[in-house]
Amino acid sequence: MRDREKARKRAQELVGRMTLEEKASQLRYDSPAIPRLGIPAYNWWNEALHGVARAGVATVFPQAIGMAAAFDAPLMEEVGEAIADEGRAKYNAYSAEGDRDIYKGLTFWSPNVNIFRDPRWGRGHETYGEDPYLTGELGKAFVEGIQGDGEYLHAAACAKHFAVHSGPEADRHRFDARVSQKDLWETYLPAFEKLVKEAEVEAVMGAYNRTNGEPCCGSKTLMRDILREKWGFQGHYVSDCWAIKDFHDFHRVTDTPEESAAMAMKAGCDVNCGVTYLHLLKACQDGLVTEEEITQAAERLYTTRFLLGLFDETPYDDTAYDRIECREHLELAERAAAEGMVLLKNNGILPLKKEGLKAVGVIGPNADSRRALMGNYHGTASRYITVLEGIQDALPDARVYYSEGCHLFQDKVEGLGLRQDRISEAVSVAKNSDVVFLCVGLDETLEGEEGDTGNSYASGDKADLLLPQSQRELMEAVVKVGKPVVVLNMTGSAMDLRYAQEHADAVLQVWYPGARGGVAVAKALFGEISPSGKLPVTFYNSAEELPAFEDYSMKGRTYRYFQGKPLYPFGYGLTYGDVKAESAACGGRELAAGKADTVEWDVARDMTVKVRLRNEGQAATGEVVQAYVEALESDHATPNGKLCAFSRLFLNGGESAEVELAIGKDAFTVVNQEGDRIVDGGKFRVSVGLGQPDERTRELTGKECITFTVVRN
Repeated sequence: MRDREKARKRAQELVGRMTLEEKASQLRYDSPAIPRLGIPAYNWWNEALHGVARAGVATVFPQAIGMAAAFDAPLMEEVGEAIADEGRAKYNAYSAEGDRDIYKGLTFWSPNVNIFRDPRWGRGHETYGEDPYLTGELGKAFVEGIQGDGEYLHAAACAKHFAVHSGPEADRHRFDARVSQKDLWETYLPAFEKLVKEAEVEAVMGAYNRTNGEPCCGSKTLMRDILREKWGFQGHYVSDCWAIKDFHDFHRVTDTPEESAAMAMKAGCDVNCGVTYLHLLKACQDGLVTEEEITQAAERLYTTRFLLGLFDETPYDDTAYDRIECREHLELAERAAAEGMVLLKNNGILPLKKEGLKAVGVIGPNADSRRALMGNYHGTASRYITVLEGIQDALPDARVYYSEGCHLFQDKVEGLGLRQDRISEAVSVAKNSDVVFLCVGLDETLEGEEGDTGNSYASGDKADLLLPQSQRELMEAVVKVGKPVVVLNMTGSAMDLRYAQEHADAVLQVWYPGARGGVAVAKALFGEISPSGKLPVTFYNSAEELPAFEDYSMKGRTYRYFQGKPLYPFGYGLTYGDVKAESAACGGRELAAGKADTVEWDVARDMTVKVRLRNEGQAATGEVVQAYVEALESDHATPNGKLCAFSRLFLNGGESAEVELAIGKDAFTVVNQEGDRIVDGGKFRVSVGLGQPDERTRELTGKECITFTVVRN
């Protein structure tokens, strides 16, 4: 087990030998070498959202939102371990060549545990979805996988962006996210708290925006009062890139770079991704910061470097280059893609039997797109397998016709209309095919980060939930042919899929499935595996159902607060099997669907619910059991129940199994208007099943949850 106190003392000793100028220089993300002390240069900036990013070849896992759809915490830990393994292999190889440049270190600025509160947010696909509990559980597992449990950190993870950050991208450098104390502590902070307290995440990154008036990278409330004092955070804090410069340039809360550097330093920001800490020495000379404050930040950073073993011999020194994109990691990436795909509709057409298929059509701008495999913050794969290529490889004896069909994005040009020069080709392909696979969606150029490379809108956010007009026209033209159509939607966010739901034979949400995602897609289409993912976000009918994007109140947002009927609910997803929750047991009571039962329980204790499941179908499948709780006697409860436990399992056809769900005592708490988490009321409703206990889930699945009342004793 790691000894932080020993590392801290070593850091104090080493930093104590530095001059003020040397200490200040170490607070930049691109920390220079100090040759007289034998300290090599170190660049703190590295990315590992879904694989080691921007540093050459690495395993490219599905985008974070796609992995979240697997509802599989052990999977996330395995992915984290694989990323750290490849990161160590790269660090060992590059440092041996004297290369200590950006993206070559072991401090990974991942995961992103912001809440995907609005589907228009361009960076939402970097997150684990809209639910604080799911985000916390998956984020914790990912951090534990990256950091390991040995004497040294395998690599250092970073929880970002702290806090209350989810758009608008175009205004993030000047935006003030105003939130109530209830929303802050109920929705925006729980995942960060879990990663700090339970996963002991080594770093936290601040957000660009202000939260309730304070710049997040200079917020005494967030950084000192909550993170350090209330939660006991021991690691280091890093600014988002050039965020401190925003203090005076855009937020206008300071007048000079020196004042901005001092504000961040005094609040507890240890390393500056940017250039503003170049002004620290002048700020110190002017009395805006003290040498002691600079020393403390340097000691925190060197504590991390010692915990990583960067000045020692460690077991990770032998991590060889052959770990990068090895077979084991590629198989894990394919498994993650397979578990995360969500079957939204199936009229029985899927899975298709290869035998008897003479010709299939693969149509759409994302069918043969490498970019649609990746999402953003990605690495480089040595080989990409698109959906088209996956289907071609799976059907060596059938004719596979292909048409791009239309451009990914094309608006009407005033006076000219749309130049749809591939529609007739797509229609011809459909007419000559037994079945059509229509690959639509977006990529990182249409939903992504403000100002990111190639982003067509600059802001990165979506204006609405519609597919681009070019794709909507393509879909209508292909459907009108009358052949069976399977829509494959490749996006990192919820879309308006009402037309596909009404007219297509099947709809599969593929997300951005990773470099070889086409293999997993083909296996799902032809029944080698069953889709088994669940939605980590609500799919609404349209953006008109949502509050203003700039409004950070949770009212009307996400499954916990939405009062309408969604197109596809959070937690929903079909399989090729027919799994049912047959019975459950809790507190000595046997429980069944449709049976009113009451369990007396001390809600100050964790609860265990044993669930008996049976796959009444013939197809083997993964499945996700979910539990939701509602506080029935509290004015502070969310309008709808909240996820409080989940577990993934695998069942062969006709097989039964029992799963234990651990419902933590926090599930029986609510957050009041002051932001206090309390037990309020004495009656709760717990629902256990394969999705939410809501009307829309019942309509789509035809299955009921096992629901019982918990009475506080």
